[in-house]
Parts: sequence; structure tokens; C-alpha cells
Amino acid sequence: MATKAQEVDVDGVAVRLTNPDKVYFPKLGANGTKGKLVDYYRTVAAGPLLTALRDRPTHLQRFPDGIEGEEIYQKRVPEKHPDYLKTCRVTFPSGRTADALMVTHPSAIVWAAQMGTVTLHPWQVRCPDTDHPDELRIDLDPQPGTGFAQARTIAVDILKPLLDELGLVGYPKTSGGRGVHVFLRIRTDWDFIAVRRAGIALARELERRAPDLVTTSWWKEERGERVFVDYNQNARDRTFASAYSVRATPIATVSTPLTWQELAGADPDDYTMTTVPALLAERGDPMADLDSVAQSIDPLLTMVAADEDRGLGDLPYPPNYPKMPGEPKRVQPSRDTDRKAQR
Repeated sequence: MATKAQEVDVDGVAVRLTNPDKVYFPKLGANGTKGKLVDYYRTVAAGPLLTALRDRPTHLQRFPDGIEGEEIYQKRVPEKHPDYLKTCRVTFPSGRTADALMVTHPSAIVWAAQMGTVTLHPWQVRCPDTDHPDELRIDLDPQPGTGFAQARTIAVDILKPLLDELGLVGYPKTSGGRGVHVFLRIRTDWDFIAVRRAGIALARELERRAPDLVTTSWWKEERGERVFVDYNQNARDRTFASAYSVRATPIATVSTPLTWQELAGADPDDYTMTTVPALLAERGDPMADLDSVAQSIDPLLTMVAADEDRGLGDLPYPPNYPKMPGEPKRVQPSRDTDRKAQR
């Protein structure tokens, strides 16, 4: 039988909560209910999560019947929504627009959890300027045959020294799965195309330094047992889990910011919606000063120019994007007849 709806106070805003006893994470039993998820988000919403999401258009990865039920990836705020929610107009690669959730208050985060949201996916921009990213995102995505240990090694032993050489400061976090994410806070002087090209140049340099461990190939058939640097995470309307978001895993892992020293010995399964609040209370948020940094991507754009001198231009966009200027063919290598003819 469904539990009677109740209201919870979230920093002065009443948020309606229904069915708190519904199990979202079956493996966790009574510790994996919707109510426990809401409690977690209430704990982190007013501090580090609001800092991560503030003024960002945010998509919602929803599981209204729990993580074993239907997944809904929601980009638009419903027309009928509480008055305390704010929205932000975004433009997709297709040219279509939508009013996305803009997080300005912890109540928006708790409302999202009430709607069955397990993971929040913010854009790398802040409203109202949704055309100029303030983050360059590095996504180390392990491919079959590799895992978190390989992504961690690349982040700590290869990426961090490279960023130091470039005079750039990166802030790492677990993805909540097998990957590692690193944020570079940047000035809003460049559009998505320039920031994405800067990300490609950084990824290519990682690949040059560790070709047996790192790949920039968009095509899975060419990646092998290496960690893919997903440069397209810097394209318009590409998002991944925010810092402190819960992931749809059996143990409710959390995408958790870490210091570089912590990352070197981390196990992503140690960071869950049960353990992260205590960790935060003990040592604070490693991303607390992220907004105090406003870096230039000029060192990376210099690398873009050097790559172009080597004959290395753009790389493919995701398939749902319009053909972009300077982009190579989006043809799977094994199906590229022109490529086969040149062999």
C-alpha cells in the first residue's frame, strides 16, 4: 500500500514527497528506498551539490519504479510544475529549443528526487549564457578489458602531469562507475566548437604519451582494450553525471569528487549514498574552490594548431548532430569503401 504523501521543508520551501517506502535499489532493501534517496539529496543539496549545479540547465535521469524499471531521460521541465522551480532555455544541436530545469535552490534538487531522478546531468554552461561553456570536461571511459584501475592510472600518472605542464588545474571525481571525470573551470570566452577542439587536443596528447593505454578513436572497433577519452562530452547538449549524483548501480554509488591523492588509491564502490555524507562531513568538498578558478584554454588551442600542422583535424561528432564544418566522414572504418580502396 502506498504511503500517504507528506511535505518536507527544504531551506524554507515545502516539497511534496510521495511513496518514500518504494524500493529503488533492491539490493539495498530498506536502505535503498525512494525516501533514502531523497534524504541523501537533502543532505548534499544545500552545499556541494548546489555549488555543482547552480544556474546550470540540468537533465534528469529518472527511474520512477526503481533502477530495475523503466529509465526516462528528461530534458524538459513539465508544463505543470511547482512555482519554486526555475527554467532555462537551451538550444539543441538540431536547432530545437527546450526549457530545462535550472537549479537555483536546493528544493529543485529534492523535487527532482521526488520525481524519481537518480542522476542529475548538468550542461557545462550557466544560464542565461548557454552558448559559452565554463567547463572543459575530460571523460576517461574504460573499454571492455579495462576498468577503473586503468582510468585511475591514466588520470593520476599521465593526465595530472600534463595539466601541470600546461599550467592548468583539474578537479577529478569518480564517475560512479568504472570511469574518471576531470573538470577544468574555464573562462566563458569560447564557444562549444572551440572548447571541444581544445578537449580533442588534450586527448590526443594523452594518446601520444600512452598509446597502449589511451585511445581517441570514436569507433569502438578501433579502440581495443584501452581507455577512451570521450572528447564529445564537450559538445553541445552532451552531459554526464554531476558531482555528488547517485548512479543507477545496485549499491547506489555516487559520482564523488576526490583529491588527486585520494584518487590514486580510490575504489569507486566505496562512495555510495550511504557513505558520502560522512566523508563530506569529515573532510569537506574537494571541489569547494572550483568556482574561484577561471582558466584560459589558450595552451590547448596552441596544441590544436600544432595538430593541424601535423594534418590532424577535427574528429567525428555523435550521430544525432548535423554535419559540422571541418568534420571528417562519420563512417565506421570497416564500412568505409574509400578507405578500403586506398589499402
